[in-house]
Amino acid sequence: MSKDNLEKFDEDFVNYLLKSRENNLLEFKQKVTSKSKIAKSLASLANTQGGILVVGISDQKKIIGIDPNEEMYMLDSANETYCIPKVSYTIETILWHDPNPSPYETEEKTILKVTILKSEQPIRVLSKDGTEKIYIREGDQTRLLI
Repeated sequence: MSKDNLEKFDEDFVNYLLKSRENNLLEFKQKVTSKSKIAKSLASLANTQGGILVVGISDQKKIIGIDPNEEMYMLDSANETYCIPKVSYTIETILWHDPNPSPYETEEKTILKVTILKSEQPIRVLSKDGTEKIYIREGDQTRLLI
């Protein structure tokens, strides 16, 4: 996986995201809470058309912000542990300046843009029972194919 660890401010991209809806090519995650679940998201996008996974924005389009190192670790670890073969993706760290932060939040928040390439062969996800399953993206849902 390639990582562009240089943080950059990309207001146009963030504004585009805030106006977008999840679909075959775009998925929002507030944060990565489960390696096995994020592996399904990575594989489903790779098995469909490729796409973008954004970490740090909720489904309700609220920019939560994340610790980029922790989220990159979770993504890479999920890919290594659960995806066969591995999903190809790049990660960009994007800074966003909140124009109206609450008194308890910082003005600057970080999100990750994970660009997932379409796989030439099906990506299988190792399940807890040891079986391999294939997931695809259908609209805004991750669906079990096999």
